[in-house]
Amino acid sequence: MISAFILKSLDRNISVCIAVLAAVAFIVPALNLLVSTESIFHIPTYAVSLFGKYLTYALLALALDLVWGFCGILSLGHAAFFALGGYAMGMYLVRQIGSRGVYGNPLLPDFMVFLNWKEMPWYWYGFDHFWFAALMILAIPGLLAFVFGWLAFRSRVTGVYLSIITQAMTYALLLAFFRNEMGFGGNNGLTDFKDLLGFNIQSQGMRASLFAASAIALAIALLISSAIVRSKFGKVLVGLRDAESRTRFLGYRPENYKLVTFTISAMMAGIAGALYVPQVGIINPGEFAPANSIEVVIWTAVGGRGTLIGPIIGATLVNFGKSIFTAQFPEIWLFALGALFVATTLFLPKGIVGSFRQMSRSRTTRKRADTPEHLQVDKVGDKGANLPAESLAAE
Repeated sequence: MISAFILKSLDRNISVCIAVLAAVAFIVPALNLLVSTESIFHIPTYAVSLFGKYLTYALLALALDLVWGFCGILSLGHAAFFALGGYAMGMYLVRQIGSRGVYGNPLLPDFMVFLNWKEMPWYWYGFDHFWFAALMILAIPGLLAFVFGWLAFRSRVTGVYLSIITQAMTYALLLAFFRNEMGFGGNNGLTDFKDLLGFNIQSQGMRASLFAASAIALAIALLISSAIVRSKFGKVLVGLRDAESRTRFLGYRPENYKLVTFTISAMMAGIAGALYVPQVGIINPGEFAPANSIEVVIWTAVGGRGTLIGPIIGATLVNFGKSIFTAQFPEIWLFALGALFVATTLFLPKGIVGSFRQMSRSRTTRKRADTPEHLQVDKVGDKGANLPAESLAAE
């Protein structure tokens, strides 16, 4: 029943995007592992990791689109959920180092030995097991979003005020994780990872596997998001976005719908962070930076908020451009990013995908307007599929 509901909730564009992600999850690792390095079709390992990072960013943008595009919540704190998921994965990876660290301590990570910690903090217990780390990747961002959302939404904080306090939350976490006494590596964060599930994290096979996992996770998240927004629950979310007071008057409780959506979105962002860390090899407090959350907003706006596919495209294109600009013109990248956001706001307010859909609708409308009235067909079912417009009107 659940699978039938999900399949019913898919439109053609979402289905195509999921099929592309599934194909990419197979083709890219195959071209990296099975094709000779001398072949023009070979994809080098560094490119696989780079593309995998783009996929995690796309998952983060999709998570933001779920709350901003369909619920009207402009969150400037999604970098916090992303970073918390990353730290949960980083803690697991650090625990796998064991005695292979610089100081050779089998129990304490190197930074704890350097800071003269005598024992491991209680909140590190359990992270030597992958199942526990996977649970925390979902639970920690989800719990923070639930508590924050419960307080904010029940207080009816909306609009720019909600955006400001989400950014304040992110900045507070940034300052907290910078402190050495927090037990998360301070300014340097967590790095020098060795193994993941018993396999060398630097190996070619693991890099390809992480890429495939990122593509599959993005496809599953897109599937779930599509099922949510096309359900009755999703229709209420759109009502809250467009006219919250009217939706409340109809008997719905906006705070409950917002809370559920915000929590799901935070868990998706946590998964994105967890997949990001082993591919880049480090997690530090810089991931909490408010500027990172603002970048996610830009990705979503460029691709087209409220479209699901748009944020995926926007995140991929902007970060691909960032890789090129920061390598060739590092001093002007921030100016280029700002100009991109301004240009999108002025000339493509609906983003790439939203503008494309709008043009397609306009073209369809013009074609219908140019078609003689007696040839227009109202496709409302088999009964009226082949009848002229006058016959349908008579019925």
